[in-house]
Amino acid sequence: MRTSDTETAGALVRRAAAGEQHAWDDLVSRFNDLLWSIARGFRLSTADAADAVQTSWLRLLENLDRISDPERVAAWLATTTRRECLKTLQRGNRERPHPAGHSTLDAVDGTTPVDGRLLLAERDAELWDAFTGMSDRCQCLLRVLMTTPPPSYESVAAALEMPIGSIGPTRARCLARLRSLLAERTADPAWQPEGRRA
Repeated sequence: MRTSDTETAGALVRRAAAGEQHAWDDLVSRFNDLLWSIARGFRLSTADAADAVQTSWLRLLENLDRISDPERVAAWLATTTRRECLKTLQRGNRERPHPAGHSTLDAVDGTTPVDGRLLLAERDAELWDAFTGMSDRCQCLLRVLMTTPPPSYESVAAALEMPIGSIGPTRARCLARLRSLLAERTADPAWQPEGRRA
């Protein structure tokens, strides 16, 4: 085990602010997966997610000596990454031109029939509608936990400022609430809690 593995995040921030490259590398190693999981939770393209993560690290580098509570650097990074993702989504609302000679009308997608795509889109719309009916805390926790690869519970606890032991039970309650909201919106028995299925 490296010494930095047991070192607090605050100590790494202070050492990185003093110019120690190894401390900076350890910060990136410790929290980079968390930043990626947050960016993926916003359903950004790989390139946009990479930009958001890279910009978040740049913001930390620019502010290393101004972080008021270095021990909470994970939360600072998580907030910064969410802000960068939101900026990216706002910029993405602009229309993107297609490359010259490319016509979307000529594209052939033989993977899923149109009616299948419509059913999937309808199901996804119901799911996201129910998702937005949950508390912000549940939405944030599920977005972070349901990314691939999922971040460690230690990173989630630091970023969301919650005890590690409460992550699993809170996740279970949030998923139960999501199933309940879906059951209210649809007659699909797959969304019904076990005891209520016919």
